[in-house]
Amino acid sequence: MIAASALARVEVPAALWGKVRMGQLEPADASTLVQEFEADFFGTEEEPPRFAVLAVAMAVLEDAAARAAAYGLRAYDAVQLASAIAVRQADEDCDSLACFDRDLRDAAAACGFALIPE
Repeated sequence: MIAASALARVEVPAALWGKVRMGQLEPADASTLVQEFEADFFGTEEEPPRFAVLAVAMAVLEDAAARAAAYGLRAYDAVQLASAIAVRQADEDCDSLACFDRDLRDAAAACGFALIPE
């Protein structure tokens, strides 16, 4: 199972379009990647969604606030980590976290997650 916080709906496209603004990605490529992400997130007429989406419940936000303080994380990163922890509590086999942000990676490793990419 691939689980994702509902925040990914905003965070992934925002990150891709940010790469365009920084000159690191062409607009057409960002558009394609956003469309592919949305197909994975929502599904298509031919395929179901690839992600189990975790709602951002108050319990997740409370945990995120504590983890933001403990690890010095930005708000969205803290919510991503708290979401991953909530998923792991529901399914102990979900023990990996995919991310590229260094601070989030460090915090996730400290919380016992395997990191993707390694």
